[in-house]
Amino acid sequence: MTALNRFLTALMPLAFFAVAADAQAAVTIPKEFVETAPPKVGSDAWYKLNHAQNEFEVAVVNGQLAIKKANEVKQRTLEIADGTLVGTDRGEWGGNLVFNAKDASKKAVEIKRGNIKFIFRFQGKIYFIEGLAHLGINEGALYRLDISNGQFTHTKLVTFDDAPQAYAIHGNRLLIATFEGFYVIDNFKKTPIFEDAFWSSLYPTSVAVLDDENVFMGIRGGIVKIDLTRKTMKFYRNDK
Repeated sequence: MTALNRFLTALMPLAFFAVAADAQAAVTIPKEFVETAPPKVGSDAWYKLNHAQNEFEVAVVNGQLAIKKANEVKQRTLEIADGTLVGTDRGEWGGNLVFNAKDASKKAVEIKRGNIKFIFRFQGKIYFIEGLAHLGINEGALYRLDISNGQFTHTKLVTFDDAPQAYAIHGNRLLIATFEGFYVIDNFKKTPIFEDAFWSSLYPTSVAVLDDENVFMGIRGGIVKIDLTRKTMKFYRNDK
């Protein structure tokens, strides 16, 4: 079963919201998600979200926004020639990026130690993101991975003072949701859209992009709609 099929199988009822091709089209948010003023970090409303048992994941499927309950993922994989890249994230216990060859007689190659959040292809190259938010640590980075004659090298391109949690590719840009912020990466230059946002400790799970005015992020207790052009946000809480 493909990743897309697994996502479709897990979708909640009424989780699809039609969106016209027109970039100005509004997205209808279902009644289960109630627009609510973003709570102040440390407030009673924020603590309630922080202790909520529901985390939501967003995606774009067949041109529509889809929402489902999120599941924690501690391992990421990417198939490449001759094997598989495997990234692990064990939080404060660490993680690493490893290459497992198709030839089972060959030993696994550890490429880098660190909490690997994502591995992906972008503009014909391979990249990975690492990050950790734990106690006094809140940081991460975006790397390019190069492979030549079976040797792996990595180059740090962007540094974050806020741990990356989720990402999406939008044209020639990367959109990065961090522990308490949101950034656009264009030509590997970082532009902050939000910093010190209310979703600190609400753990962004995913980013889904319909257009610049309709960027959605799944978090604990609801979803966030971000307008990149106006640098505005709306929070939709779900208590179920």
